Amino acid sequence: MKYGSWQNNAKSYAVRATGRTVTAMFLGAVSLSAVAQTPTPEPMKIQVDASYPQPLPIERGASGLAESLRRLHTRASLIQINAHPDDEDGGMLAYESRGLGADVSLLALNRGEGGQNVMTGDFWDQLGILRTQEHLAANRYYGVHLFYTRVADFGFSKTLEEALKQWDHDRVLRDVVRVVRITRPMVVTSVFAGYVSDGHGHHQTAGLMAQEVFHAAGDPTMFPEQIKEGLQPWKPLKVYARVPFAQVTPKGIFDYATGKWEPVRFKNYVTGKPIEGVPTATLTVPEGEYNALYGNNYLQIAREGLNEQKSQTGGVPIPAPGKFDSPYHLYASRVNGAALPEHEQSFFDGIDISLPGIAGYLPAKSQPEVRSRLQAIAAQVDEATRVYDANDPAKSAPALARGLDLTRALIDSLRSANIPEEARYNALHELELKKEQFNFALGQSLGMSLLATVQAKMPQVGRFGPMGPTDGVFSGAAATGTAIAGQSVLVGVHVAAQGSTPVQVDSVTLIPNTGGDWKPVEKGGIDGALQAGTAKDAYLTVTVPADAPYTEPYFSRPNLEQSYYDLKAPQYLDLPVMPYPLSAAAAYTFNGTHAEVRGVVQTAHRANGFGVVLDPLLIAPAISVRVSPPAGIMPLTSTTLALDVTVHSSVKGPAEGTVDLKLPAGWTASPATATFHTMRDNEDANLHFAITPKNVEAKSYDIAVTANYAGKQYTEGFHTIGYPGITPYPQYRAAKFRTTGVDVKVAPGLKVAYIMGSGEDVPQSLRDIGIMVTQLTAADIAQADLSAYDCIVLGIRTYAARPELRTFNQRLMDYVHNGGIVISEYQTPEYQSDFAPYPITVASDAEKVVEEDAKVTILNAKDPLFTWPNQILPSDFDGWVEERGHGFPNSFDAHYTALTEVHDKGQDPQKGGVIYARSGKGYYVYLAFAFFREMPEGVPGSFRMMANLLSLSKNPGLAHE
Repeated sequence: MKYGSWQNNAKSYAVRATGRTVTAMFLGAVSLSAVAQTPTPEPMKIQVDASYPQPLPIERGASGLAESLRRLHTRASLIQINAHPDDEDGGMLAYESRGLGADVSLLALNRGEGGQNVMTGDFWDQLGILRTQEHLAANRYYGVHLFYTRVADFGFSKTLEEALKQWDHDRVLRDVVRVVRITRPMVVTSVFAGYVSDGHGHHQTAGLMAQEVFHAAGDPTMFPEQIKEGLQPWKPLKVYARVPFAQVTPKGIFDYATGKWEPVRFKNYVTGKPIEGVPTATLTVPEGEYNALYGNNYLQIAREGLNEQKSQTGGVPIPAPGKFDSPYHLYASRVNGAALPEHEQSFFDGIDISLPGIAGYLPAKSQPEVRSRLQAIAAQVDEATRVYDANDPAKSAPALARGLDLTRALIDSLRSANIPEEARYNALHELELKKEQFNFALGQSLGMSLLATVQAKMPQVGRFGPMGPTDGVFSGAAATGTAIAGQSVLVGVHVAAQGSTPVQVDSVTLIPNTGGDWKPVEKGGIDGALQAGTAKDAYLTVTVPADAPYTEPYFSRPNLEQSYYDLKAPQYLDLPVMPYPLSAAAAYTFNGTHAEVRGVVQTAHRANGFGVVLDPLLIAPAISVRVSPPAGIMPLTSTTLALDVTVHSSVKGPAEGTVDLKLPAGWTASPATATFHTMRDNEDANLHFAITPKNVEAKSYDIAVTANYAGKQYTEGFHTIGYPGITPYPQYRAAKFRTTGVDVKVAPGLKVAYIMGSGEDVPQSLRDIGIMVTQLTAADIAQADLSAYDCIVLGIRTYAARPELRTFNQRLMDYVHNGGIVISEYQTPEYQSDFAPYPITVASDAEKVVEEDAKVTILNAKDPLFTWPNQILPSDFDGWVEERGHGFPNSFDAHYTALTEVHDKGQDPQKGGVIYARSGKGYYVYLAFAFFREMPEGVPGSFRMMANLLSLSKNPGLAHE
């Protein structure tokens, strides 16, 4: 569903949710009942997803209308609750949503901040934003609504107990209950069962929450502040989890997170009773079922979506056609006396999912009349389906228009009826959804579309007509992606009736989604008949209000140690992102029925390999100022500190201003104040400061940066996160730099080369100890004289990200044999055991040490690598963030010397944090410790150890002959 009406009298929020926009509206100031004495809240409304400029091909035209008719035939609803983006059973979601027409939601507990990234250099909360955008893109294919809780992925969690300790049980359950009360699903599902077979603690938490919410969401004493907010309790009818992929042996089930065997004993968290053995399959979902209108089965459609989530894997293959069933186990039911059947055909067995079933929410005396009216609505759906013609979808339009009118009339009647508020709330929730589905289906049948884009100027009429494709998407399309306070924005709105039936365009409007007076002015409107197969264009200007909020994440946290987000705009809680600032809507009339088509205002730009790309307009500050990275270190002997500042302008024209630093007492900077000049929007000015510190001590120092422009001060800046093919999104950060005085030495005159893997900030961090690295290209790896370097560092996951490294790996081995030093940061299974001079095995089940404060034992404090030029001490492992390391080798050859041992609680000892071996005249080092996470965060010990490793070629305690 893509189109919906706008309620100007509602406090609302809306956001793209893959196939639809979720808009929660609470009408606290409007009485909805003729007999009510106090204001009554309205339920959530499911509305337009117009953040993408066009629906997916399978949602357009005849195939899209066929799907919408399936949706209109049923009131079935379902939610799946998982831990991270990409956990979802996408084939099941697509089958239930697109195949059966159910209203389906997906809730991820976190945004995957602690994961990996093979696509960009974004980690931590920036990665969470990237994965959110990828998840949104994926969910378009599943056809579901997307939600999140406020907790953050703090890194790999081995046990349920650890995850709940980090997140707090009630913090997670509170947000899960809230989403279930908003979406009101008949059925709750999860991929996870809440046991060790789930893989790790985050997954187990999702399985636990999916079962606990079965009772908690319907209990008004649980989180009563939500009831005061306007939500109502909700009791799902069933709860399922996918049958675990558990390999059962005489030893039990192997827990890959802890490396231990556990008994084959699951738990039903609804009843509290144990389940002996693996839960059986109550039903199977036929994800491999073919849909001829799509030309794919549902698993294939879902994998197209999963392939949008590239940051973790680089992409996944689309499976070949074939049978594929996904098994689910029923844990609890309120259907048929709560009896649990051994076998079912679908999640909705025993549930009345017909449209007349909505009357079941009402008192017995009200049901006959309402049921009769619902049957009349259902009859219009039947008629639209009976006359459906793939070659002329407009044949369904008259029945859809009548169904829309009947639905609206019933909604109006229930709002003023003398019925209990909970009954009204539940019935209106489902009827509002049907209203939006009718509106969208009517638009599909008529071929209605709307595309709104920012224009640089009023287009000229040429041989292609107004807004013709002479430059960009439209002639006159503006390339800028941002607008600033006080700016006048010209928007072109292209409305088309592509079907076989004319419509009457009543109005075209621009709608601010985040509030404020945008002062719209019509430059050229549309009214009157829009003939079949034609399009018209309207032009409107708006002025961005001075108080317009920046387009940014509505959530943030002060540091990585806090495992949940603070909410800067609580009204958007549970949604993927805050609304994009501006939408356009065209109201039209067909056969006397009023309907609407809507879309978020887009901006056009060219991307190499993609052509013209449309992305939503964003609101940004006039000037953005950033320091990157945000943290680092200074040797205690430092006499100067280099600080690079980037000023980004969103001003539409020239901009000039100054940048000042707030320094620790006694410190000075040259220049004391820098001047920046930009000529146009989206231009950067790079400024360099040479800072002279005073009496550097082993402690932290903060430097704050302020940009001054047009009488205003700017103290933060945004970084645009994304890559071609994924909608970009800004992340803001205060313009501050934290540096720490560290007793660190490094061998002089080192020439260090770096082979970048999947994106990291280690090369930039190395500048803090005076090392300017040379980054090697593919041609360098193949042909350059590697002997020119004292050391070559392989970044994280290089063998996965740099295929040329696998091709020319022998050149690295020859370099080591002839006296060079290779330092490999952690690798993934693409790293074959013979890529090192002596075997190192890093398999798919390679160990992680996720407790950042896990005790590290130095095995030989006198080893030359740990004594020169810095004496490495246990204190060098203090203050680490998120984890100790990734990719600990499953095994390594006896030629290697292990310098440390570390392990999580209950984990076997891990000695692969730092291992090294001599090969020929040189040395090879493998690191599982997470230097790529610690160095950009300014963790002192990570710099001291890396300095020793980089200095290895000149270490006097090692042989170099």
